[in-house]
Amino acid sequence: MFKSYLKTSVRFLLKNRTFSFINIIGLTVGTVSCLYIFLFIKYHYSFDQHHQHADAIYRVNTLILSRGDKFNSATISPPIAPVLKQELPEVEQYTRVAPTLGSNKSALTYQDRSFYEKDVVYVDSTFFNVFKYSFVNGRSKDALKEPYSVVLMKPVATKLFGNADPVNKVISINNGYGKHDFKVTAVVDESAGMSHLKANMFITMNSGGIGDFVLKNNGWAGNNFVSTYIRLHDGASAQALEKKLPALLNKYGGRELKELGFNKQLSLQPITSIHTSTGLKNEPTQPIASSFLLILSLIAVLIQVIACINFMNLSTARASSRAREVGVRKVIGAEQGDLVKQFLSESLILALISVLIALPLLALILPYLNNITGIQLDLSVFAQFKLWLVLGGIVLLTGVLAGSYPAFYLSAFKAIKVIKGDFVSRSSAAGIRRSLVVFQFVLSIVLITGIIVIYSQLNYIKNKDLGFSKDQKLVFSVYTPEAIAKMNSLALDVKQLPEVKAVSRTDNFPGQSVLRDHGVYLAGGNMANSVDAQNMLTDEHFTEAIDVKLLSGRKFGVNDSGKVLINETMARRLGLTPDKAPGTYLYTQYAPDPITHVEVAGVIKDFNYNSLHTEIKPFMLVYRKQGEELNNLVVSIQSDDPKHLLSRIEAIWKRDIPDVPFEYSFLDAAVQKQYEADITLSQIINAFTIVAILISCLGLFGLAAFSAEQRRKEIGIRKVLGSSVSGIVALLSRDFLKLVMIAIVISLPIAWYFMHAWIRSFAYRISISWWMFALSGALAVLIAMFTIGLQALKAANMNPVRTLRSE
Repeated sequence: MFKSYLKTSVRFLLKNRTFSFINIIGLTVGTVSCLYIFLFIKYHYSFDQHHQHADAIYRVNTLILSRGDKFNSATISPPIAPVLKQELPEVEQYTRVAPTLGSNKSALTYQDRSFYEKDVVYVDSTFFNVFKYSFVNGRSKDALKEPYSVVLMKPVATKLFGNADPVNKVISINNGYGKHDFKVTAVVDESAGMSHLKANMFITMNSGGIGDFVLKNNGWAGNNFVSTYIRLHDGASAQALEKKLPALLNKYGGRELKELGFNKQLSLQPITSIHTSTGLKNEPTQPIASSFLLILSLIAVLIQVIACINFMNLSTARASSRAREVGVRKVIGAEQGDLVKQFLSESLILALISVLIALPLLALILPYLNNITGIQLDLSVFAQFKLWLVLGGIVLLTGVLAGSYPAFYLSAFKAIKVIKGDFVSRSSAAGIRRSLVVFQFVLSIVLITGIIVIYSQLNYIKNKDLGFSKDQKLVFSVYTPEAIAKMNSLALDVKQLPEVKAVSRTDNFPGQSVLRDHGVYLAGGNMANSVDAQNMLTDEHFTEAIDVKLLSGRKFGVNDSGKVLINETMARRLGLTPDKAPGTYLYTQYAPDPITHVEVAGVIKDFNYNSLHTEIKPFMLVYRKQGEELNNLVVSIQSDDPKHLLSRIEAIWKRDIPDVPFEYSFLDAAVQKQYEADITLSQIINAFTIVAILISCLGLFGLAAFSAEQRRKEIGIRKVLGSSVSGIVALLSRDFLKLVMIAIVISLPIAWYFMHAWIRSFAYRISISWWMFALSGALAVLIAMFTIGLQALKAANMNPVRTLRSE
């Protein structure tokens, strides 16, 4: 029986090639989209799942409440972790990860090989007891026991040692903390699984530098820069442990927090949720919002549903041509169940063909899709048996979903009526078909609106006045004390070039995270009523180099030690007006250090030194003539040929600091990089909107074909009576355009809800305006008119003699 169904189905599909081709195209495109989104979501949810006892590993996060400001951070103060294990029996082990603050890269040297490497972290010796990495060389047990030992990631080890075993070899690491020799104790890679931690080298904490600061620091309030992880004993409750944290924090840090005037809360976050949770500062890598993954999964399902709807519409559009077939089969003894199985077999075969085509097609376009999403996926995951079960499920669900309605609809025809030619489509079936097309266009219009809103916001970001100039600005960075010591001479030589307008040394620049902050207060106050101020260290040329506007007072001068420039927000928070602020002293004290103060030299206009996702905070520029912190050179240029200018700067670089690789970046690129996740979202929505529109148009084409076939005699009579082609096209298009208009009305509140939720993540944003919805609706109407018009023109140009000759 199955063989008979299969032969009949294949024969029908081969006979009706246009019908089969359109359905296969729709289902294939939908399946490719569904598969890629599935791989994308699986990749992001796989982070940190591979660790042993992953369900018992938690990160300790911090919420700081300070005089109206709220800071949610993925990092905490250094001394908290050891006390957690010491005081709380639920904690089995802890480990900390400290970044090399102020030194983004380190110079690595082994024999005659030397290069810069980023993402160097200091970790406790317990790190590999908590986290699982694959050890290519060495052992996890004692990898970080000895001082000045380092574990390398495989790519770094390969660059330094080639294919040789690096274990027990000594390398030199030179960064802002000085130059030291380190013994390589192991080499690891991420073949065990992806981690939210981004590191190329793991240095044991007791190796000087920032690690030494972490081990010796006793402050429970400030210095919240250390990522801290704990592993709980079997059966321990994270919720019960979390309830103990306030008392512990008050016991060891309550007095300090009270003196500084802010409140601090600790919380636990499962390690498996870190990569898919947003809203925290100081994340080691950029997480992805779980809500975005949920939306993507919904888009995948809906695109596949749209493709199934196309099959339904195209099948019912051909209902009249299959009516006699159904009648004959029933007359010779076929039951309705047999016909249902027959029609379901056709849809299952189409679904199977679509999946078989989708797999090689996905492999072919995978590099393009990876470029859109910014991650590197491959099809190796399909070596897993479970994923083939998923593919089988896609075939089964798609086939049943797409074929069920046509199967039951066609098999329900009355044999006598259809054989006599008395075939009339039921109004209920027509209503279902129209509803399905409305559903398709609702999704398409929501996605089109999403494109318009996202593009408008990104364009707003691109063109908004940030309060400084990011164009024609070069940034040069060095990372070793020897190179930093030569920065002044480099700056002087570069400034002599005629295309160079200004050169400034700074510890930071817009587009980078501002790592420095501390509380300041006016005379007569104390730290309890201080204002937390983020700050950068700069020389006297910084405001000129990035074109920051001075509102009052004066800019920095030469040897202006002890002076600061504050922004408008900080002046306002301190209760100062811009004209009264210059000359004011600001005080700070972190016990046991004595009180220190600085003088306000001037007030600068607020500028967005961080992304537009966050509001401008109290901020100040702190004058620093020279020092190891000033490792960045910001160069303002005016040149029509930046490449030629860079070649001249490179020549100066090689003369002044010949041992340091020549590296540069553009400030506008650094600023733009803050919005990579939003740009990726835009590209993904763009791609799948095109897919949804394409498949929806196939569905509309199917319904138009059905309508034209149902009204072919009416069209013939109208043409005989003198109707024009344009009049017939208008007649056939009118009902479909009504469906599109209904879809527009339904889609508007849905689109507004989702876009309003997304745009609220920006502190500085556009207003969602009526024209965005009008434009998306107009585009939907144009797309529908084009699709319907093709079929309507075909019907209107048919010869009426052929249509009416049987009458």
